[in-house]
Order: sequence, then structure tokens, then C-alpha cells
Amino acid sequence: MTPTHVHPTAIIGQEVVIGHGTRIGAYAVIEERVVLGRDNVVYPHAFVGRGTTLGDRNHVHPGAVIGHLPQDVRFDPAAETFTVIGDDNVFREHCQVHRATKPGGATTIGSKNLFMALSHVAHDCKVGDGVVLVNQASLPGHCEVGDRVIMSGFTGIHQFCRIGRLAMVSALSVSNKDLPPFFIYGGRPALAESVNVVGLRRAGVSKETRDELRRAYKLLYREGLTVPEALLRIEAGCKSPEAAELVAFIRASKRGVAPGTMDVGDTLSTKKSRAVPGRTDEGEDDEA
Repeated sequence: MTPTHVHPTAIIGQEVVIGHGTRIGAYAVIEERVVLGRDNVVYPHAFVGRGTTLGDRNHVHPGAVIGHLPQDVRFDPAAETFTVIGDDNVFREHCQVHRATKPGGATTIGSKNLFMALSHVAHDCKVGDGVVLVNQASLPGHCEVGDRVIMSGFTGIHQFCRIGRLAMVSALSVSNKDLPPFFIYGGRPALAESVNVVGLRRAGVSKETRDELRRAYKLLYREGLTVPEALLRIEAGCKSPEAAELVAFIRASKRGVAPGTMDVGDTLSTKKSRAVPGRTDEGEDDEA
């Protein structure tokens, strides 16, 4: 069992709780009222801000900034706000997670996430489990990210946007709309390009359900239907929980959802989808 160790050059604030087996490296800074669970590693020169709670077995790499002040001009530095983080997360070099803006609020991150170097999670975001933010992927304030989402390098979304479970955002893509679950998105603005078949298969989603999601994708983006028409057709013909999750996500959208592979000026709520010549919506699925 690894013993607890705090390097003598680390700066530890008041009312800090350090769980058994946690190691804090040289010149790390842990501000007041931080709670660190068991077996965490805070590497040299990392920073954990006041009011942060880390679960167990998290790794905070050199230069990472966790729970610092939000980048919000309305924020009162005297406000008690929080950052709440689960277990088994990895925060690589110089990534940033900022605490919430309004008193009593919290930025929340689940478990088993990977935040690569220079990625950014802003104030009041909610991030699920198994998420990957690749280098310099960025979440602005009040965004929500479902489980097992992948945001590739240099990607970003608008404030208050949501990304649904098992979605994948291709490198350099940007969206000011919600990104429904189970699809792959790419471009500026990001368009729904195909079903995330590989991600679904790796997550243990059955072939029958993957086929349903293909049909749902086609109804949304390939059949020239309005969104209400497509959702009714999906509900009538696709009975899996994942199809129901897709419909519920779209119906709950306040910003609107990303269009399919059509003209950038079109919007899903007002235009009919048109396929891009030469592009397939099938994805790869070699399972019999």
C-alpha cells in the first residue's frame, strides 16, 4: 500500500483533507478547503484550487490547473463555488478545469476521463464518465458532455451546448448547436456525418441497436423530413433505449441540434437534409 507523501516544498492551504496513499509533488499548490481522496497523484507544479473535491486515484500532471477562478467577468472572487471530480481521471499537462460562477454552484466531472494537454473545461460544465478531450479541445461555460464522448484536438462548442453520449467530434470542428448522441460530427460548423459505429461496438451496443441508429440517422438527415416528422418515424420504428435517448435529447434541445451533411447555411429545424455526394452514412461495421 502506497504511503501518503507530501513534498516539503508543496504549499498546502488550511482545512485540506488528504486521503491515504495520495502523493503531492514538489512545488504543487493545494488551496484551502480541498478534499483529496485516496491514492491521488498531484505532480510537481500542479494547482488545485479552493473548494475542490477529488475522488480516488486521480492524476493531476505538472502545470494542470484544477478548480481555479472562472473566466467570467460577473464572478465575485469572494463567492463560495466548487469543483467536484470523481475517480480515476487523468489531467495532463496544463489542462484547466474552472470552478462554478454562482455561489453554491459546482463544475462537475465524473470518472475515468482523460483530459489531454491544454484541454479546457470552463465554469459550470457537467462532464460524464469515460470522456476524452484531446489536446486543446475546449468546453466553455455551462456545457454538458455525456458519457464516452470524444472531442478531438482543437475542437470546441458554444456556451450552454450539450454533446450526447458516445458522440465523437472530429479534429478542428466547432459547433454552436447541440450534438445528439451516437453520431460523428465534423467541420466548421460541425455537421452530423455518420453513426459512430466503432464507438458503439466498443461500448457493447448490439448490432440490432446499431442498425436502428443507422435508420434513425437516415430519417433525420437523409429522407428530407422535418425534425418532428423524423422523430415520429424514429419512435414508430426504432424501439431500443438508445433510439429513445436520441429522440429525448433532440426534443430537449434549447439551442437546436447540428444539421447533417448539407449546406452550412441550412439548419436542421428549417431545411431538408441533403446527402453530400461520395459520403457514406453507414460507417464501418464488419460484424455479421
